[in-house]
Amino acid sequence: MSTNKKVEELRAYKEKMKLGGGEERIEKQHKKGKLTARERIELLLDEDSFIELDLFVKHRCTNFGMEKKDAPGEGVVTGYGTVDGRLVYVFAQDFTVIGGSLGEMHAAKICKVQEMALKVGAPLVGINDSGGARIQEGVDALSGYGRIFYNNTIASGVIPQISVIMGPCAGGAVYSPALTDFIFMVDNTSKMFITGPQVIKTVTGEEVSAEELGGAMTHNNTSGVAHFIHNSEEESIENIKKLLGFLPSNNLEDAPVVETDDEINRLEESLNSIVPENPNKPYDMKEIITILADDGDFFEVQPYYAQNIITGFIRLNGKSTGVIANQPRVLAGCLNINASDKAAKFIRECDSFNIPILNLIDVPGFLPGTDQEYGGIIRHGAKMLYAYSEATVPKVSVIVRKAYGGSYLAMCSKDLGADMVIAWPNAELAVMGPQGAANIIFRKEIKNADNSEEKRQQKIDEYRETVANPYVAASRGFVDDVIEPLETRPRLISAFDMLSSKRENLPVKKHGNIPL
Repeated sequence: MSTNKKVEELRAYKEKMKLGGGEERIEKQHKKGKLTARERIELLLDEDSFIELDLFVKHRCTNFGMEKKDAPGEGVVTGYGTVDGRLVYVFAQDFTVIGGSLGEMHAAKICKVQEMALKVGAPLVGINDSGGARIQEGVDALSGYGRIFYNNTIASGVIPQISVIMGPCAGGAVYSPALTDFIFMVDNTSKMFITGPQVIKTVTGEEVSAEELGGAMTHNNTSGVAHFIHNSEEESIENIKKLLGFLPSNNLEDAPVVETDDEINRLEESLNSIVPENPNKPYDMKEIITILADDGDFFEVQPYYAQNIITGFIRLNGKSTGVIANQPRVLAGCLNINASDKAAKFIRECDSFNIPILNLIDVPGFLPGTDQEYGGIIRHGAKMLYAYSEATVPKVSVIVRKAYGGSYLAMCSKDLGADMVIAWPNAELAVMGPQGAANIIFRKEIKNADNSEEKRQQKIDEYRETVANPYVAASRGFVDDVIEPLETRPRLISAFDMLSSKRENLPVKKHGNIPL
């Protein structure tokens, strides 16, 4: 069967365009341990599901010899496909074409998929690998970034937006990922910074490597800009797919329900002894989370940042659930500036996408110190209070051990909108810990006692029995039930099922004024 000449020309032209910057540049990309834009999309999307858009778009720049420069696909591959059968939009910058630099038409391609994803209510995954703005295009390139940032903001809370850094992402380019919900980075090949090492050296005299300044671990551990770090692009893409499985396609839907053989009424005897009797002894809260989760599957978000608080996703009876938990192994589980920011953002992400929130509480207080006070712990801690109070998704709190003062409120007490509060029998709820409280209330009695240490211990025990146990809070209705730890999983599943039809409307307003 003969083929139409025009069809042959089309096929040849498409094949040429799909090579991007050509075989030589593709080989250079591979030598750096990086995949090409198309290879990344192929790994992300279901086989043969990718539909490309705007393959034939060209730049219109005639400055500095650009009219002679060919840029296949304008340095970015855009389109849509499916992940596990669900529609997802995607763009991937092509470093083999003019270093993946962003110009007017490059930005226009990205804006088109952003707007289409928003219209149809589908997640958007953006893969960043670019040298930055195309200098030859001047203000047109800047305008392109501005349009992308605007679209990121309008889509925020409507569709999940995931940014993937798989190469350089510098200057203004960093603000698009920063406006999205989750940022993935690859160790050793991902870089993000506003100003690079050379500019910093020129302006401030500081000498720093690109890796130290904006590498994957820097942003996962120190700055908190990124949420995930992986050793390879393949591993990163697998985890993007896993994350998408915990999220709905948009804010009007619920996350997919996954079938599980894990027993709803599973009782876990180990939970009865997992918390040490000594209230000052640490334990690993992640063990409790994995015991409660379907099939022990916990997908942690920001595991290296502010490790005194844990955030992530589990499923309970197949349903996606956000977890926020204090970690007694780090800073005794105290809340601080970074933990407050981390938790507040995660609470709002869950609330945006109709994902119920489980709070596991063991918090002795806010971290004391001048660094925290001067750094604005009051303002940062208020973000958590605000986020919990504003969230209308089902919220269930379990008091595992300590729940003291304002930090208990900040972890979602009944007063901040927890729909159900459950306590374990060893829980301590009070304005402050029994030791501190006894030293203040009974100061004179302890001081005047023949054996002050014995008296102090006696008064600590008295305060614990009188005020700080869960039954006092339960008698006031602040705790709905005190349960054996082993029955926590079935009680949580029951609570979230009961709350699944929850409807709560906040006062009509343009928006609140979160303490940023």
